[in-house]
Amino acid sequence: MKAVKIRNKVGTNNVRKIREGLLMSKAELARRAGLSVLTIDRVEKGMACRMDTKRKIILSLGLQLSDRDKVFSRKD
Repeated sequence: MKAVKIRNKVGTNNVRKIREGLLMSKAELARRAGLSVLTIDRVEKGMACRMDTKRKIILSLGLQLSDRDKVFSRKD
């Protein structure tokens, strides 16, 4: 029997769009945010993440915390 991995998908966000608009790689965003590239990849795919992770990403994209709705949907 094959094990099924359940992914906690939350929804879409604009992390990838904003990052690419800044001509920033996943590795660069991860370095600036103090996160792993795997974490950035998961967030960009809409996986759930902690509030602290969202905060680090927002600030590392050069935005203010008040811009959170531009990056993450209200459901996040």
